Amino acid sequence: MVSFMKAYQEQTYALLRITTGFMFLFHGSQKLLGFPPASFDPPSHILYVAAPIELIGGALIMVGLFTAPIAFLASGLMAAAYWMAHFSAESYLPIMNRGDAAVMYCFIFLYISTKGSGIWSVDGGKS
Repeated sequence: MVSFMKAYQEQTYALLRITTGFMFLFHGSQKLLGFPPASFDPPSHILYVAAPIELIGGALIMVGLFTAPIAFLASGLMAAAYWMAHFSAESYLPIMNRGDAAVMYCFIFLYISTKGSGIWSVDGGKS
C-alpha cells in the first residue's frame, strides 16, 4: 500500500527522533527555565531529577548524540512519570488521567533506544 515510503524509512525515523527530542526538551525547559510558562509548580524532586533529563536528554536525542542510552533513560523516566503522577485507581486509562503523553514518550523513546541515532545525527557523522 505505501511501498513507495520504504525508500524514506531512515529519513522518517530521523524526523521522529529530532521532533521527539525537540518536544521533550521543552518539558525540561518549562520546569527549569520557566519557558514556556508552566501552569503548575512542579515538586522539587521533579526539578532535580526529571527536568535535567528532559532538557539535556531531549537536546541530545534531537542532535543524535549518545542517543540509545539517553533514550533508554528517558523511556524509564516516562514510565515512572506515568505510574507516579498519572495512574490512579479512579482513572487508570491514560486518556482519562492525562498520562497519554508520558505513555507515548515512553514507547517512542524505547523504540529510539533500540534503533539508535540513525542519519542526520552527530553519532551517525562519527562513523
